[in-house]
Amino acid sequence: MAELGKKQVPLRLSPRLYEELSAWAEEDFRSVNGQIEYLLTACVRQHKKNGRPVPKSFDPTEEQNE
Repeated sequence: MAELGKKQVPLRLSPRLYEELSAWAEEDFRSVNGQIEYLLTACVRQHKKNGRPVPKSFDPTEEQNE
């Protein structure tokens, strides 16, 4: 059962990104869901702190092709 106040959001990830998140989550002793929530929370806090969004020049497909 979902915790009160938590929203479920369907999310589609590339297999490579999922594997990378899964490995990172394991290193940090978190579930993949917990890792995604942690990372999103950190990004939102950073945005609130300095008001800067992710740069427009950011292309996540470049990192996936490495």
